[in-house]
Amino acid sequence: MEPVPDSFRPLPRQLGERLRRILIEADYTVSGVRDRLGDTAARALAREQLVPALRATGGEEQLGLLLRLWWLQEPVALAATRAILPVADLAAAGLLAVEGDTVRALVHLGPWELSDGRPGYVVSDPTVRPGHGRPRPDHVVGAGGASGTLSRLIVDGPVERALDLGTGSGVQALHLAERAGDVCATDVNPRALRLAELSFALSGIDNVHTREGSLYAPVEGERFDLVVSNPPFVITPDAARYTYRESGLAGDSVCAEIVRQAPAHLTDGGWCQLLANWLHVGGEDWRDRVGSWVTGTGCSGWVVQRDVQDPAEYVELWLRDSCEQGGPEYTRRYDAWLDYFEREGIKGIGFGWICLRNDAAQDAAVRVEELRHEIEQPVGRYLPDVVDGAMTAHRLTDAALLSAHVALAPGVVEERIGRPGAPDPERIVLRQRDGLRRAAQVGTVEAALAGVCDGTMPVGPLLDAIAELTGQDPAALRERTPDVLRALIAEGFFRVAR
Repeated sequence: MEPVPDSFRPLPRQLGERLRRILIEADYTVSGVRDRLGDTAARALAREQLVPALRATGGEEQLGLLLRLWWLQEPVALAATRAILPVADLAAAGLLAVEGDTVRALVHLGPWELSDGRPGYVVSDPTVRPGHGRPRPDHVVGAGGASGTLSRLIVDGPVERALDLGTGSGVQALHLAERAGDVCATDVNPRALRLAELSFALSGIDNVHTREGSLYAPVEGERFDLVVSNPPFVITPDAARYTYRESGLAGDSVCAEIVRQAPAHLTDGGWCQLLANWLHVGGEDWRDRVGSWVTGTGCSGWVVQRDVQDPAEYVELWLRDSCEQGGPEYTRRYDAWLDYFEREGIKGIGFGWICLRNDAAQDAAVRVEELRHEIEQPVGRYLPDVVDGAMTAHRLTDAALLSAHVALAPGVVEERIGRPGAPDPERIVLRQRDGLRRAAQVGTVEAALAGVCDGTMPVGPLLDAIAELTGQDPAALRERTPDVLRALIAEGFFRVAR
């Protein structure tokens, strides 16, 4: 399949608006495509199997034809396409190619739902499927699972200025455009910027401008209220073969550099949020490794590890991604990659996110943890509360905590586990029904606090009352409870009343 040309004419405004209207009127939207394909075809596509989707989109009806053309990358009849689309104009813009009596798409045009529910569109290079060659070095990928993860992580606006660092096909910039008055989208790959501009045009977005360059170089000396990035974080022994996934920097240093340089490009209180890979090296705690990137930045924040892969799993994932599985170079590359991991003492590769807020505080703290279970989405809606809770707990001395007014957080319930009829439970668990959905095993004192803490009385007098009711020493209770309560505040089970 012929790729998008290296250089092509920008999409005229009127043509972009016309194509957008055609797509929306045909219900070429996330919900429309989902309904048309159905579960069976959608699951088959996830396995790179096209037959069920082709069966579901047969005929010359508008939505089916658009799906075969733009999504499934199948040739469609020229006459039927002309009845729906301005073929000549789109061919002149480099989006379609006319081949005899058929038409082929030169780009993948996928529907994407914006944060406010409006339809958006992401334009990228056609998907390269197994057995059909490999991506070109400057291949531009469309929206995927990682795109969705990051978009649900972004804190709510509004903000004045936002930066999408390494925009690719423009997915995150589409979401930033709804939160910010002005958005800058950068990328080292000029083809990515051209395709991102198409995404913005077809999504009705006009407050995003693009700049070419690596990392923060295109915005040197500028500050933003919100910076997001899905960077090329893949850890490989080779020089960068694919710009969309590899930076050319050693190991996980591209993510470290984005973090370390973030404060110089954030306004006071501004956020930097990125997806990242980090190394698990023998004899080193990954928490210390990632934590060192943040030390001294003056940022508060939250680092979460969502998954860990062993070296072999990691190599297989990215060799599949570049369609090299089964090819003549597969074994050589696999072996060389594992050699590299072995030389560097790499035992695993973590995947997750890093969220930083520029508090410019000497006592700023970043919570680093692992969360493997399902959590409430979108995370961005409550993410500031997570960081605030961790910072509050970090700053509270024992004396300040005992005099603080603390309340049980909304959505927290108590579970008691034990034999029926037994006077005392074997375990008491506090559980969050929403948000991060954590669970914490607590003692009777913390459970009693959970039952009475409503923010109206300080913690100290409440502990004294609990000590009297349970026959414990009030001084001992005041001494040992702050550490436990501080951890529960950091994890969001309790909140310090303002």
